[in-house]
Amino acid sequence: MAYKDDEEDWLTVCLKYLLFLFNFLFWVGGAAVLGVGVWTLVEKSDYLSLLASSTFAVSAYILILAGGLVVVTGFLGCCAVIREQRSCLSTLSDELKEHLNQTMTENYAQPGKETITSAVDRLQQDFKCCGSNNSQDWTLSVYIRSERSGGRVVPDSCCKTITADCGRRDHPSNIYK
Repeated sequence: MAYKDDEEDWLTVCLKYLLFLFNFLFWVGGAAVLGVGVWTLVEKSDYLSLLASSTFAVSAYILILAGGLVVVTGFLGCCAVIREQRSCLSTLSDELKEHLNQTMTENYAQPGKETITSAVDRLQQDFKCCGSNNSQDWTLSVYIRSERSGGRVVPDSCCKTITADCGRRDHPSNIYK
């Protein structure tokens, strides 16, 4: 039992550092976009009088606004991870789950979305799960509702032991929760 607790603690620490790194890179990317917007506005503003439209200035302001929002979001994310603010991290977790659920239900097994399909399949097998919350997430899937699913209730990658059409006919005990 102690080994399991040590493993979970190690995973928690790794996830915390990974989340911090992601937020830090998000913050740096936002600062870069903000910097490009300010540089564009300051250094190239002399050319505004030569242009017939204000598209140049508007695009610079959009870069500044977008960069500023990303900088603030990344900074708050870093602070939430460092201070372990559960409410902020919980909100981030909920947003990620919702986005994952939307991506899965709208894009899984759709033409031109093969990379998403293989990523979802691998994610479900690696983490031994089905859907972003549970297997019921798949009931609203474009793929499951289509004829291409072959009557599957869940994708085959939700099966603990994958066999042909296991997402259609297998006993619930073979489906990840």
